Amino acid sequence: MSPNTGAEIAGINVPAVTDWLQRHVPGAVGPFAFDVIAGGHSNLTFAVTGADGARFVLRRPPLGHVLASAHDMGREHRIISGLQRSAVPVAPALGFCDDPAVADAPFYVMGFVDGHVVRDRATAEIVLTPAARRAASESIVDTMAAIHSVDLAAAGLAELGRHDGYIARQLKRWYGQWNQQKTRELPAIDRVHAGLLQRIPEQGPATIVHGDYRLDNCMVGDDGHVVAVLDWEICTLGDPLADLGLLQVYWTGPNDDASAWTGSATTAEGFLDRAELVTRYAAVSGRDVTHLPFYVSFAYWKLACILEGVYARYLGGALGARDAAELEPFKLQVDAAAESAERVLEQMS
Repeated sequence: MSPNTGAEIAGINVPAVTDWLQRHVPGAVGPFAFDVIAGGHSNLTFAVTGADGARFVLRRPPLGHVLASAHDMGREHRIISGLQRSAVPVAPALGFCDDPAVADAPFYVMGFVDGHVVRDRATAEIVLTPAARRAASESIVDTMAAIHSVDLAAAGLAELGRHDGYIARQLKRWYGQWNQQKTRELPAIDRVHAGLLQRIPEQGPATIVHGDYRLDNCMVGDDGHVVAVLDWEICTLGDPLADLGLLQVYWTGPNDDASAWTGSATTAEGFLDRAELVTRYAAVSGRDVTHLPFYVSFAYWKLACILEGVYARYLGGALGARDAAELEPFKLQVDAAAESAERVLEQMS
């Protein structure tokens, strides 16, 4: 599909956004072509190409109903702006607009980063050699450790969130969202919530926690190294092992058992297995990973809560008219994540 330069682009008021870009983003010269990179229930992301070929990226909230706490563009822009001064690779932050007259919603603009977003096995095998897949495995761990070692004061992010009680607050937040959006009763969610509350490990000093850290929320170069971490919308301060636990759920190495998360990218030859990721993280970060099973159970439970919200919105017509049977895979994935959370929790007893 060719980029869209017309006035009718969902989420973009082309004349107003064009004027804003030319006035606020250095080097931005219109007219601009806008091409959707990612959409759906998450934030909308557009590739923006100027008249001189210069490329940018614009992010704005989704068009449909969203939870009040989600999709805060100003906060997301603040995070990547602060991380410019750290060892974490992020796209250059170029501008933020909070004037609803421009695009009906706040948005921010980043520099364009050239790289690969690897979402499936076929892509992994096409764009990365086996050696690059190993490098990607190592780099995603090293980059996560860099996120967790950011000097909060130097990055201007010390006030990004509370420094205490992260897991308890996360359990409260996601359980509240589960009860707000659930499409049916799923007792495993309630049992795991209660079990996790009783087993929260002692938490050390708060770090930046990405909250949705996985391979396809990073861009990698041809050599596999992470060139930019994306999608900071639920980032906060908290317990860094929550990110490691979530990566264990999202990641299925060539020799790993299947996960409730159905992504297949990291099953290709050359990627490390889950246990190897944990060993590397412990070595690079120096952190004790003894209580990792707790965080894996929490990650499965959180994934079930998130996917139930997606499923509920799709049932409500967020994708247009859809037969319930067509959406059944979402329901089954929620069920599988809840079952996995409970299985890991029981193994801890």
